[in-house]
Amino acid sequence: MAQQRAGQKRKVVEIPLAEQVEDDVLGNGDFDEELAEDEGSDGDEEFDEDEEEDGDEEDSDEEPLSEDGEDVRQQLRDLKTSSSVEIVDPDKDPDTDLATNGTYTPEKRPADLSNYDISVDANGNPRYIYKDIEPNYDTDDSDAPITKNTIGNIPLSYYDAYPHIGYDVNGRCIQRPAKGAALDSLLDSIDIPAGWTGLTDPATGKPLNLSREELEVLKKLSRNETPGDGYDPYPDMVEYFTGKGMEEVMPLSAAPEPKRRFVPSMHEHKRVMKIVKAIKEGRIKPYKEPTAEDLEKEEQEQEYAQYDVWANEVPRPDHAMNMPAPKLPPPGYEESYHPPPEYLPDKHQQEEWEKQDEEDRTRDFLPKDHSALRKVPGYAKFVKEKFERCLDLYLAPRVRRSKLNIDPESLLPKLPDPAELRPFPDHRSVEYVGHKGRVRTIAIDPTGDYLASGGDDGTVRIWELSTGHLKQKVRLSTTDPVNIVAWRPVISPPILAACCADNVHFIVPTDSTSPTAQAEAHTLLTAGFSAAPTIPTKSATGVDKPSPSSWHTPIPAHASQSISLTLSLRSTPKTLTWHRRGTYFATVCPSSGSPSTAIAIHALPTHTSQHPFKRLKGLPQTALFHPSQPKFFLATRQRVRIYDLQAGKLVRELLPGARWISSLSLHPGGNNLLIGSYDRKLLWHDLELAPTPYKTLRYHTRAIRDVAFHPTLQLFADASDDGSVQIFHGKVVEDGFENATIVPLKVLKGHRVRGELGVLGVVWHPREARCVSAGADGVVRMWA
Repeated sequence: MAQQRAGQKRKVVEIPLAEQVEDDVLGNGDFDEELAEDEGSDGDEEFDEDEEEDGDEEDSDEEPLSEDGEDVRQQLRDLKTSSSVEIVDPDKDPDTDLATNGTYTPEKRPADLSNYDISVDANGNPRYIYKDIEPNYDTDDSDAPITKNTIGNIPLSYYDAYPHIGYDVNGRCIQRPAKGAALDSLLDSIDIPAGWTGLTDPATGKPLNLSREELEVLKKLSRNETPGDGYDPYPDMVEYFTGKGMEEVMPLSAAPEPKRRFVPSMHEHKRVMKIVKAIKEGRIKPYKEPTAEDLEKEEQEQEYAQYDVWANEVPRPDHAMNMPAPKLPPPGYEESYHPPPEYLPDKHQQEEWEKQDEEDRTRDFLPKDHSALRKVPGYAKFVKEKFERCLDLYLAPRVRRSKLNIDPESLLPKLPDPAELRPFPDHRSVEYVGHKGRVRTIAIDPTGDYLASGGDDGTVRIWELSTGHLKQKVRLSTTDPVNIVAWRPVISPPILAACCADNVHFIVPTDSTSPTAQAEAHTLLTAGFSAAPTIPTKSATGVDKPSPSSWHTPIPAHASQSISLTLSLRSTPKTLTWHRRGTYFATVCPSSGSPSTAIAIHALPTHTSQHPFKRLKGLPQTALFHPSQPKFFLATRQRVRIYDLQAGKLVRELLPGARWISSLSLHPGGNNLLIGSYDRKLLWHDLELAPTPYKTLRYHTRAIRDVAFHPTLQLFADASDDGSVQIFHGKVVEDGFENATIVPLKVLKGHRVRGELGVLGVVWHPREARCVSAGADGVVRMWA
């Protein structure tokens, strides 16, 4: 046996024991001789080596059996000469017994004597096993780590062939935890502990259990929340500089504000215009909330993805991997034109098949017998089936929807019967013939007895309304047409204003009025000449500016025709409207060179004119006064503005949505406005509602020239270039609890279209349901 060096660095000192011999050999004297030889040969060498390494032994951290080297040599001699092994008394010290008797029996010391145990190794030598350090509160290591695997970064897959998975801090093997069926049976037998995650700790291979705090942290991380407690993502703003008591007395900088802060950014303007252009072109669409049908359709597309595997099928040779498209089965005997008798139905089966619904029938036909193929008739449902197949391909997948049994008439608003809304004009009553050329304008006097008309022949004619008899004819010009005729709204004295070229002539009827009324009218018209003259305005050079209007007596040719006064303007008036009191009237001249003089309000008793609109936006078309309030309605091409004459400001602006406004008419109540346009629209505006139209009517095929409300009845009419006059019923409730009701009543046709012009004007009788229309064919007609 190899000798162990006494100075070797080991915590356990192994002492070689004598070789086992039989009892008879141990008892004779030969053993002593052999021992003496062994001592003489091997023993000296052993002791010499021990002496050489004596210095190393002192530096070792081993625990020697005795303090002196001689004692060790003596113990070795005693062990070699020992003939038997004695049992050591447990009460004795093993070290003392080993030195005296040369025998040793392993025995654990009491826990209070030392921190190690002595055992016997494989060679029978004593082995010192130190106990694990158990930390307690008397030591500095109060928070000892839990036993964990110390294999470092070595993967656990390296230990798959071993029953253990690593080593702890003491070098002991960590056994592999139970898995598979054993773990399942264990979990089935016990309750799931708190913190159980179903995961495995990669370091120990055991189930990974987490505390409640760790689970809360993982839950917050998965929700993108802040894991820490007490964190407020939306704290209140701390007003460091504007809070109470922290206001800044002096600014941080005394530099003036740069100009760029007050000028719009050109870069932002370009970007905004790009976005606006994209929206107009449809490249950017607003977000639309998906409906329930859209969501359901999207879910179906995601869940049931259908693909046509035979969409591009081509003929291929027969092969095990080739699956052709399924085909219809070949026809059977029942589909033959001459089937066997057993396939033909009898009378009872035929009646039963005919009584069944088409969906309940097992087949779509009944077998029939024909003696020859040429006697087979055509398929009766061929066209229907082909049509339904086309619908399937066009509308697939088709869904059978239950048809709603709703009467279309019930969906329309319930309008009153036109027969219940009488009286209204429905036929032609009287014709007034005499003008040469177009009749441009007509007007009925306040009494309802006389009608005035003006046309392209330059004459003004006064007719008796009921009979059509011509009462008076006044020629204003031989070259210029008469554009406007308008009666003064006051009954007495009667005065007729007529516009021809740049002049407004005031006519006093002679044949239809008494001499006293004529004298009163002449006095009213000439009273303004005695008023104080107006002071002309001067230019910057001191020269008097030319007046935009002038009042003067008529020329002798006009004075002989009962014209008492003439107003000269600088441009041709197209509209003349009277104030309800007959004292003021307004003229509109669209062709005026200056927008400030296009609209003028004239005072008849004082012969004065004023131009209240200095800066007018748009080209003026027509105007009118409010019937009961000091308001003035002015229409440009596309807008209608309402002005307050007392306050001198704009009150409201209406947006009809028409391209070119042609005429206006205000309801007698003053809350509803009727607008006609050249783009064939008839617009009803409720002034108490939005600035956009309440109703838009499109019944004409050409431009609308004139519109008119009835002064007393719930009727209105419009005249169009298509040669027709349309009559409507317009019910207006003054209390405002009900919207206006509009009912089309009658289309009056009788005027001929000349030069793409039809009916140029329409007016109502002040009391009766009669209207008069003027046409481009030179005829004036009354409808009753």
